[in-house]
Amino acid sequence: MLSRAALLLGAALLPLTAATAQPAPTTPAPAIKPIAFTERTLANGLRVYAIRDTTTPNVSVQVWYDVGSKDDPAGRSGFAHMFEHLMFKATRNLVSEQFDRLTEDVGGNNNASTNDDYTEYHETIPANHLQRLLFAEADRMAALVVEPKSFASERDVVKEELRQNTNARPYGKLFSLYFPAVSYTRHPYARGTIGSLDNLESAQIDDVRAFHATYYRPDNAVLVVSGNFDAAQLDAWVDQYFAKIKRPTTPIPRVTVTEPERTKATHYVVHEANTPLPAVMISYPIPADNHPDGPALSVLNAVLSQGESSRLYESLVYRDQLAQSAESVLDSKQGPGNLAVFAILAGGKTAAAGETALRREVAKLRDTPVSAAELAEAKNEILTGALQARETAEGKGRTIASSVIIDGDARAADRQLAAIGRVTAADVQRVAAKYLRDQRSATIQYLPEDATAKAPQNDRIEVADSVVVTPLVAPGKIEVVTPASAADRIAPPPPAAAIAAAAPVTHEFALANGMRVVVVEKHDLPLLTALLVAQGGAADDRPDRAGVNSLAADLLTKGTTTRSATQIARQIEALGGSISSDASWDGSSIEVTVKSDQATPALAILADVARNPVFAPAEIERARAQTIDGVQVAIKDPSQLAGLVAARAALGASPYGHPRSGTPMSLKAITASDIRAAYAKAWAPAQATLVIVGDVTPARAKALAEANFASWKASVPVGPDGPRQIYPAPRVVVVDMPGAGQAGVVVARPGIARSDPAYYPAAVANTVLGGGFSSRLNQEIRIKRGLAYGAGSSLQAGRLPGVVAARTSTKNPSAPETVSIILAEMKRLGAEPVSAAELDTRKAVLVGNFGRATETTGGIAGTVGGYVVQGLPLSELGQYTQRVSAVDPAAVQAAAAKLLDPAAASVVVVGDAKLFLPELRKAYPNVEVIGADVLKLDSAALR
Repeated sequence: MLSRAALLLGAALLPLTAATAQPAPTTPAPAIKPIAFTERTLANGLRVYAIRDTTTPNVSVQVWYDVGSKDDPAGRSGFAHMFEHLMFKATRNLVSEQFDRLTEDVGGNNNASTNDDYTEYHETIPANHLQRLLFAEADRMAALVVEPKSFASERDVVKEELRQNTNARPYGKLFSLYFPAVSYTRHPYARGTIGSLDNLESAQIDDVRAFHATYYRPDNAVLVVSGNFDAAQLDAWVDQYFAKIKRPTTPIPRVTVTEPERTKATHYVVHEANTPLPAVMISYPIPADNHPDGPALSVLNAVLSQGESSRLYESLVYRDQLAQSAESVLDSKQGPGNLAVFAILAGGKTAAAGETALRREVAKLRDTPVSAAELAEAKNEILTGALQARETAEGKGRTIASSVIIDGDARAADRQLAAIGRVTAADVQRVAAKYLRDQRSATIQYLPEDATAKAPQNDRIEVADSVVVTPLVAPGKIEVVTPASAADRIAPPPPAAAIAAAAPVTHEFALANGMRVVVVEKHDLPLLTALLVAQGGAADDRPDRAGVNSLAADLLTKGTTTRSATQIARQIEALGGSISSDASWDGSSIEVTVKSDQATPALAILADVARNPVFAPAEIERARAQTIDGVQVAIKDPSQLAGLVAARAALGASPYGHPRSGTPMSLKAITASDIRAAYAKAWAPAQATLVIVGDVTPARAKALAEANFASWKASVPVGPDGPRQIYPAPRVVVVDMPGAGQAGVVVARPGIARSDPAYYPAAVANTVLGGGFSSRLNQEIRIKRGLAYGAGSSLQAGRLPGVVAARTSTKNPSAPETVSIILAEMKRLGAEPVSAAELDTRKAVLVGNFGRATETTGGIAGTVGGYVVQGLPLSELGQYTQRVSAVDPAAVQAAAAKLLDPAAASVVVVGDAKLFLPELRKAYPNVEVIGADVLKLDSAALR
């Protein structure tokens, strides 16, 4: 997993949330209580931090190493990240993938990420498994086995990750390769974390062993344990497993390169395939994260792009309709970082116009102080974000670990929050004038490929020859670790007695108008989430109006009879909160999250948005255009498009078959009366439920509900029943996307409703097939063959039957092989029983996922809201673990035979067809081939 690219791509491609600023609350924002932790350093240099919380049944174990992609050796860019993958293979005492056995198979999870400055490994497990994870983390620190087979396999997996996230995904090269390359002339931060295919191919196994010996040592690591544990026992286990690891005598290589001041602006224009809309990025160098100007830069960044009241959203996206999205990213590091502003332009708009608009907004920050309201809003938003980051044991641990690695101070995050509270408008203007000068900018205009152009279209963007990198020097003689024999292998210690996990406890009542209210108390942090859900979603879309319910839901926050869209955004964000609205297949929702002391004004805004939307013509057209642009981006991604095509192929014209967000054709056909009719059908108190979760009592929640919703009166019009569930015959479809960097592969068929008695066996069967890293699909496609970055499956079960789908993304020539693997695994699951041991691990995955989903206020609200929308009794929340545990092998095999039979499945491959179609035709002579440019998602026929 990568950090910088994921951060930027997420900001660029996901829908934006709320808009601008109104007078801030007069009461000062409550300070965040500092994270309480203990710290010590072992004799071998390992720094240990412990955060005890006995209210959770879980514990988080994190080991962060002070080595990242800036430390990649010369000619080996992407090396730190590739090494991250190898850390999940064998050690002296653990077999390959045993980390997944110790985590996922007991209801926990694990992952890792590589950043410019660090590589971190984290696990969240039931607290009784803590000792086992400490044993395992110590073993891979001290005794990692690097052998040719796993080395070659993981190198192939990383290549697929590069193809998926950099080559195939729209704007992937902009964020993961070009952005760092234009930002540095000497510092090795210039190299993208993912590296290059050539460098990955040239890596040798001895390089890997030398890298581990150089950087994976106790005096270069931070261990953080957060959650439910006994402090004395933790110290004893840390001493038992980590203290004996030797501290090498050789020094740790450090990057000491100084990046020169940029005094002359640089400007690049590139044209890239698979670019649906033009984009522009402007970056400016900033100092290290621990610089005294960091807090002011954080506030400046929030003013620029935090929510829909931010300057970039309000001007470029909302007012001028110039951009589909506009964001800024504060990319701060141990060393010199960057503040980048970027926009993905709206259809028909130019990158040049986007660049002019971005520079205009930056100039305003330099020339004029931000308002008092903007300043207060930015601080409140940062404060709420920090609270949300600390809701879980993992989040608290991450806050401490990143502070140690990036800033050299475990208390840095708390100190920076305090410093942010002291930032003034003059401070924001000062840092803008100091760092965001035009002559310090590096600009990239990222444009669609012009097939008619004859001359080269691109300025060269590559890592400068002046960037300083050093070869990897092996630290003396390196021990080649081999797996211990069965007789000598030390087994992980057994788990301790389990700590019972409690499902959310709900309190429920109804208002006189029929509206249902559900309350869940959670008093550990001063946060509150209010979620209002209504019965009626995208399944109610008319066949020729796909996307109408999603568009209607989006427009709820875009103006009421007393508030404009801008006022809604400004008022909620002035509270430090956020507001969003959405439509699922079965329901529509509005969600607000704020600090609990702002519940009264926040609920008033939520109620106004739900009860009094106006659907102004200008707002409809703005939302329509933004949604069409978003759809255009999505359908350029082979994986996303494969999912949309597969749903159509499997479900046809059934209610869940069409794209939930609509298509360009259907969105253009939607009228204002269509939107009002969709709203009227969904939103009435008798079919609405308010879910309030957080630092609130039932009595207080009832008062809030009564004050804001008791007078709501509306009835639901009676309309015709929706289309019947009529499923088309299975088909094999190839969507030809010439030049696609990867192929998206989906095998899909109709499934079952959530209320079906077979749901729990089906959910377990799906998890065996493709739920988690240890699932059969991921084992066969990624782990054994290195064909993909990942593979999995999903069970969409709503009020109506949805789709059961298995999916992956792979290099184009491998698409036929992955199709055959998926079909074989689906068939095998229904043909033979699952062993009791495998079944137990997959059930643990479901139970663990459910528990983690209910750790936060937003997670609890979403889970409860989902049960409400699907018509399930809330008592089933407390029965979830029991009902999953009761599933036996016979039930799984029966469910798989019925729901995973590949004979009833459609196969969809989206990619560069010339690279895989001849091979696919051998198995499927009647395959349908449809060009991506003529594909018609509006029709079940796809033509």
